[in-house]
Amino acid sequence: MSESILYHEGNRRLQDQFDSRPIADRLETVTTRTAFTTADTAFIESMPYFFLATADADGRPDCSFKGGQPGFVRVAGPGELAFPDYDGNGMFKSLGNVLVNANVGILFIAMHGKPRRLRVNGTATVSRDDPLLARTVGAQLIVRIQARAIFPNCPRYIPTMELIEPSVYAPQAGSDPPEPGWKSADEFRDWVPQRQPTFKG
Repeated sequence: MSESILYHEGNRRLQDQFDSRPIADRLETVTTRTAFTTADTAFIESMPYFFLATADADGRPDCSFKGGQPGFVRVAGPGELAFPDYDGNGMFKSLGNVLVNANVGILFIAMHGKPRRLRVNGTATVSRDDPLLARTVGAQLIVRIQARAIFPNCPRYIPTMELIEPSVYAPQAGSDPPEPGWKSADEFRDWVPQRQPTFKG
């Protein structure tokens, strides 16, 4: 390949040491895309969680778990994802990073049923004025990701696990989620802000 959207000089050095550049290039050619397929959309919108990697302005990384009811992540355009930010711990580690470094990586991983992994690398924006706020239960912000590269990963090392039930804290239409226990602990309760008003469904 003349130019890669996936690989940089560091990737190439290791690929050359392990003689894997040809298969790496083939995987990029065959599997990497910038628009979501019908199968990608069905998988993403069925997931109750994903992992979000961000970095600050100095490149220091952070990785967080994001969860909700299936469908809380939407494919909003050919190469665009949208998901809500719910009430959390107030640190804003991931979304604060996005404000100073828009580059993100997302991993959707099914560790129950048929193992599957899908990765999305792109750029993110965060909004308090997004039209989705008015119809997304529990959302205090909306995050949109414009995909630069969408590609599957081999699921061979995913352990077989079972999904028992969704989190009781994931917002649902018509009910308020309970407050987590840590917010009432002596060392935190006097500093916890009021929840932001959100769409209830």
